[in-house]
Amino acid sequence: MNFKDRKDAGQRLSQALLKYKKAPQTVAIGLPRGGVVVASIVAQTLQISLDIIVPRKIGAPFNEELAIGAIAGDIVWLDQKIIAAVGANGAYIDKIVAKEKQEAQRRLSLFRKNKTPQNFEGLTVLLIDDGIATGSTMRASILWMKKSKAKRIVVAVPIGPPDTIEELKQEVDEMICLFKPDSFMGVSQFYDQFPQVEDQEVMELLK
Repeated sequence: MNFKDRKDAGQRLSQALLKYKKAPQTVAIGLPRGGVVVASIVAQTLQISLDIIVPRKIGAPFNEELAIGAIAGDIVWLDQKIIAAVGANGAYIDKIVAKEKQEAQRRLSLFRKNKTPQNFEGLTVLLIDDGIATGSTMRASILWMKKSKAKRIVVAVPIGPPDTIEELKQEVDEMICLFKPDSFMGVSQFYDQFPQVEDQEVMELLK
């Protein structure tokens, strides 16, 4: 299964979420930046509100693309196995966590502008991204929603590796993943078009 682009993925994902159409106290939450494009289509189709949270990956020393954990709000999730494997010490982790928290707050302020403070208590939250790879930012997001006392947590993504999807499934009320290929190198390989999403597009979608 390949998706034409993020909008196509959002349209297909919406069909798997139709039971939430016009559901009260339900919000589609996009994970920036690509996930916001997908979530905006879901929100439009289901006629529910759209919001964002801004999780940030904690990159490994000398290889920022390798996640050793992630943050979301004041939640810090760390993968101790990978940390041990790459030899990341406490001082390094503290430094990167502080840096990513600052960047997350900057982006949240930029994207949400003057909107009222977020409150997810008692809501059904649909956590949406354009795909899951290691799952680190989604894990942190799930923990943040639990701390925020969301009533029901649903993770909805177009694509993800079977093992990661199965692990995350144990942490939420519902997991929806349209395609779980055994051969998984990265999210982008399952999209015909996968351009970088700019901050301006995210802000436009949230208006």
